[in-house]
Amino acid sequence: MRQVVCRSFGPVDDLHVEEAPDPTPGPGQVLVEVRASAVSFVDGLLVRGLYQIKPPLPYVPGMAVAGVVRALGEGVDAPAVGTRVVCGSPRPGGYVSHALVPAAACTPLPDTVGFETAASMIESYATALYALTRRTTVAKGEWLVVLGAAGGVGLAAVDVARGLGARVIAAASTPAKLAAARAAGAEAAVNYTDEDLKSRIREITGGGADIVVDPIGGPHASTALRALAPHGRHLVIGFAAGDIPQLPANQILLTNRTVIGVDWGDHARRNPGALPAMLTEIITATAEGRLNPVTPATYPLDRAPAALTALATRKVIGKLVLVPTP
Repeated sequence: MRQVVCRSFGPVDDLHVEEAPDPTPGPGQVLVEVRASAVSFVDGLLVRGLYQIKPPLPYVPGMAVAGVVRALGEGVDAPAVGTRVVCGSPRPGGYVSHALVPAAACTPLPDTVGFETAASMIESYATALYALTRRTTVAKGEWLVVLGAAGGVGLAAVDVARGLGARVIAAASTPAKLAAARAAGAEAAVNYTDEDLKSRIREITGGGADIVVDPIGGPHASTALRALAPHGRHLVIGFAAGDIPQLPANQILLTNRTVIGVDWGDHARRNPGALPAMLTEIITATAEGRLNPVTPATYPLDRAPAALTALATRKVIGKLVLVPTP
């Protein structure tokens, strides 16, 4: 097997591919021949030692894979050998050519959903669904603003919100990113590099947005908060812009606004049954055409540092996956 290994926290360029004996599944495990490994912004933070949790070193990054089951451990009857599966985990280990995964963490993958699409959408769509159906609920016709709308979580939030009947405003930094968000279902778009975000949101909505989905933080977070209508909800998902915003408490108090934390990873770690249930929900909705994830860009396994750098510098529209090569 081939695997990307992090031996010390630091620059992503320090990651390198190592070979190791093919693993053997233990009790309750399956061996998956990996066809695609998801790459996320959080992966890069973990490698650099900048995330709130730090895995024991050395470790293999990556939280989701898709591939084919090749062997079963003791006590495992399903999924059967040869089954196409997508597997998520609240802990790292996915940048590999062959993965040992708990059988309970694997969801059968229909032939209509590709390996790359399945692996890439798990984290972002789980976050978006958790945010918009568990942490808050979206009423049909509500105005919902997505900051960083062309990122992985951003595009997933646009897609999920559209499916729930929301009217979506995409906010991003370039025309190309806004075009991608519109293609995903956004009704309106705001370029926050050359437009006044608060004024445009209020203009488009006729007074203020009902929900803000914020996976980026930075300087636009407090502006979007101020653009909320009475009883509006601001969902804090992450800080891809690099800066953790200091949201003004008086703006939360005024007109009864609510700020809601959304940490899908923490929820999955604390509730072991949550991840398999969410995987099934996401894959079923995708196979039925109710969710429409974008096709991710692909990198070979040995270019994991380049993939993580592209995400960290916000040069990516949508998602990335690593594809193991011989």
